[in-house]
Amino acid sequence: MALFGFGKKKEREQAPQQKAPETPAAPAAAREPEAAPEPEKKGGIFSRLWRGLTKTRDNVAGKVDDLVENTGVIDEDFYESLVDILIMSDMGVRTSDKVITELRKRVEAGRIKNPREAREILKTILKEIMDKPREPLRWPMVMLMVGVNGVGKTTTIGKLALRFKAARHSVVLAAADTFRAAAADQLEIWAERAGVPLVRHAEGADPAAVVFDGIQKAKSQEADLLIVDTAGRLHNKKNLMDELEKIYRVITREYEGAEIRTYLVIDATTGQNGLQQAKMFAEVTKVSGIVLTKLDGTAKGGIAVAIQDELGLPVSYIGVGEGIDDLQAFDAASFVDAIF
Repeated sequence: MALFGFGKKKEREQAPQQKAPETPAAPAAAREPEAAPEPEKKGGIFSRLWRGLTKTRDNVAGKVDDLVENTGVIDEDFYESLVDILIMSDMGVRTSDKVITELRKRVEAGRIKNPREAREILKTILKEIMDKPREPLRWPMVMLMVGVNGVGKTTTIGKLALRFKAARHSVVLAAADTFRAAAADQLEIWAERAGVPLVRHAEGADPAAVVFDGIQKAKSQEADLLIVDTAGRLHNKKNLMDELEKIYRVITREYEGAEIRTYLVIDATTGQNGLQQAKMFAEVTKVSGIVLTKLDGTAKGGIAVAIQDELGLPVSYIGVGEGIDDLQAFDAASFVDAIF
């Protein structure tokens, strides 16, 4: 485990602790499926999270541990090294400075002298920053999935469909990204895999018309959830805003009483570019939450902290692998424990 080497790197090749499989949610209105980690049980959710965050853990906790083990005192050099580690994890300068400022305050208030105790306080601060409240799920619901091309949006939609169907919710998919030829084809594969209906039109069709037909299908089947794929490449903010506003108008007019959630899908491997994407989308639409994909492919999972701190947006789901079960409801405590 290491980030940039404070002292000799230690071998930490331990078998990941695991927990029991996730229990399906009841069909009644409930919070987004979450599960407390039980690391001792094999094949569980925390085990997958632990494995998926290996690169970030090596990059963050490894360097923090090296620093702690090779530092006898908490001094200015200690804090400067810590802030460098956080910045290099893509937590960003602003959030990293905020974390270290709060750490200093608590260390001084508690008269802490041991760097190991400071490490535990650091974990607590990170959990607090990322512990954003989430609204309970309400049915029927429309999930609008937004994000640029290539972030894993279609795959995320497919995994969400499987997730909610496994929790005994009826699901309909709508392929409203009509600008990309392969988008509807990819979504159709996932719809077949999940065993849920898909509404699609020809390439170049009006996305709002697809949403209209998706709503009619969802209403006719009394579905709990309609998940809508949207275009990932619009030329500018105005085009994006106009398209989303048109879709919103259709939903509010045709689907009275439905809860509308907009989830922004971000590729974690893009780091600070992902943060800029989130800022742009937050300017043109009300983002309900973030889906952070491909965390298993990056050593810089600090972006999860930066997004929640700088934008105040909750990370709702994270992708930590290729498997269906590797899309997980985000839990701040489990996330921090998995990288420390």
